[in-house]
Amino acid sequence: MARLSYREALNQAMAEEMSRDENVFLMGEEVGHYQGAYKVSQGLLQKFGERRVIDTPIAETGFAGVGIGAAMVGLRPIVEFMTWNFSLVAIDQIINNAAKIRFMSGGQFKVPIVFRGPGGAAHQLGAQHSQALESMYANCPGLKVVMPSTPADAKGLLKTAIRDDDPVVFIEGELLYSVQGEVPDGEHVIPLGKGDVKREGSDCTLVTWGRMLYVALEAAEALAKEGVSVEIIDPRTIRPLDTELIVRSVKKTNRAVVLEEGNAFASVGAEVVSRIHQHCFDDLDAPVERVTRDEIPMPYALELEDQVVPTVQKVVAAVKRASYLA
Repeated sequence: MARLSYREALNQAMAEEMSRDENVFLMGEEVGHYQGAYKVSQGLLQKFGERRVIDTPIAETGFAGVGIGAAMVGLRPIVEFMTWNFSLVAIDQIINNAAKIRFMSGGQFKVPIVFRGPGGAAHQLGAQHSQALESMYANCPGLKVVMPSTPADAKGLLKTAIRDDDPVVFIEGELLYSVQGEVPDGEHVIPLGKGDVKREGSDCTLVTWGRMLYVALEAAEALAKEGVSVEIIDPRTIRPLDTELIVRSVKKTNRAVVLEEGNAFASVGAEVVSRIHQHCFDDLDAPVERVTRDEIPMPYALELEDQVVPTVQKVVAAVKRASYLA
């Protein structure tokens, strides 16, 4: 075991996979000479050279398309978006090309590409730079969507994503890059579609992913002081979703809360709630509660931003409602 930051774990995953397979390369804005906008690619240019660590123009549609073409002819590109907010410029490439080419070619072309970068809100970045877009990409068949919450998960899932023969949307937490955690040494890979129990509990299941895990853990600690035992389930991959793990937990606790950073309407959380109702209807002792950001564009003012995003207090209140303690 080594104690690494989330940033270092991602860097290690890319370095190991680039050493393992010469077809793996990294491209994106500022990934090379600047060492990455968030320093995730630090040292990779010096180690692998400009042929495999490629600084691109500010042209997401262009370099996403170049990456897709490279994947079609046998390379394994890692395409970094400086933020997933900027991926919207390239959404036609991701959804209409990367996700569909294998299907439309009858399997003649694989598209082993990873699109990665930070997603969600940071602090005071305004409405256009604070979006949680996982539901948009998870809505598209042909894409796999991954959202690691810990350094160990970040490394294990990124290595698996790079080796996958299908396009993977890999959304990192913009506020998680400095988070520290224990990361296993040696070959550490985590299968896509396999969730994790981040905290054992008996009174209520709390399903969450990405940065919201830390809000959930803090809420669980506060509730434990009041005698409420919360089990936290982290799917880790949004598509495919580990429905079996979620269902098993809800059947044990008989109550559920779904926490996500995104908006409520047509969201990943709504799909999770649907699956809980489908498989656990007779096991539920209370309606499933949801905690999301408010249904407005993200304000810039810090005090307004704090009112919009999910908070520990909102999660505690939701668990109490689900447990008839409110």
